[in-house]
Amino acid sequence: MNGFQLARPGRRWRPVIALIAIAVTCFPGLALASAPLQAVATVGMVGDVVAQVGGQCVEVTTLMGPGVDPHLYRASAGDLRVLQRAEVVFYAGHSLEGRLGEVLDRFGATRPVVAVSEEAVPPSLLLEAEAPYAVDPHVWMDVSLWTRTVDVVRDALAEIQPACAQEFELRAAAYKEQLAALDRWIQDSVASLPRERRVLVTAHDAFHYYGRAYGLEVVAIQGISTEDEAGLADIRAVTDLVVQRGVPAIFVESSINPRNIEAVQAAAKDRGSPVSIGGELFSDALGHAGTWQGTYIGMLVHNTRAIVEGLGGKPAPWPLELADWVKAWGLEDL
Repeated sequence: MNGFQLARPGRRWRPVIALIAIAVTCFPGLALASAPLQAVATVGMVGDVVAQVGGQCVEVTTLMGPGVDPHLYRASAGDLRVLQRAEVVFYAGHSLEGRLGEVLDRFGATRPVVAVSEEAVPPSLLLEAEAPYAVDPHVWMDVSLWTRTVDVVRDALAEIQPACAQEFELRAAAYKEQLAALDRWIQDSVASLPRERRVLVTAHDAFHYYGRAYGLEVVAIQGISTEDEAGLADIRAVTDLVVQRGVPAIFVESSINPRNIEAVQAAAKDRGSPVSIGGELFSDALGHAGTWQGTYIGMLVHNTRAIVEGLGGKPAPWPLELADWVKAWGLEDL
């Protein structure tokens, strides 16, 4: 017979099997650790933090994939089934997930549901926003603020899966070191831009935390909510700024239709001020899973390189603390 066959446990294996049974009975954490905690995250930025902290102790399912706009998202029947199987749910909060927030409220009666931004970032550090938002929910654009969510995730996971608490602690500490290095790298990269070039024009208002943290003036065609359509007056106002300030590049977003940015580009060209599309930025969603842009660090690296190079600067050298991340994705020559 070809192939392998599983051997039946003979007499010599029985003491080992008995010891395993005793260990599982006396130390239930061993059994718990062998079955990963089932966690669900709403958006990729949250899901990546959970995955980085959780390691092999946690299996993470993210509801909204690449190119999905959370502002417009509505839960499907499949999403509800995923949520029903979850042992813990993580979401950003501050109304980012729109109507999905009402669904999460109901699930909070039967399992932990954690709003990482709301729990991690004090109100004094949040940016105000127009109705229907109380504050701007795009907190992940400031790495120093988003780093605060790591401790929230660590503590929530440790409470549910105490057998892995030490691993969560170690992984959280290592991840925070990487994020601190990423924050410094972005600062150094943006600093290569002449001050008059530090103008970031995007499709919708997702980059104000980035601008505040790293010294860029941010101008958007649409507001925070993508439910609001941009009008001709919005296109004209942004075009005026691009022409008057001599902005060399403007940016589309992966989860937003590019037509408004393309309209500004065309209008500026008609007025004798050609402007390039500096690249596609990730605003409300990560890139594809299995790519470096599909990680939170990769999201910010990709955005920063596109912004800095599009506006005429040069990204800083890789910091030592990101060496493992860079090597893992083969980005040494990027």
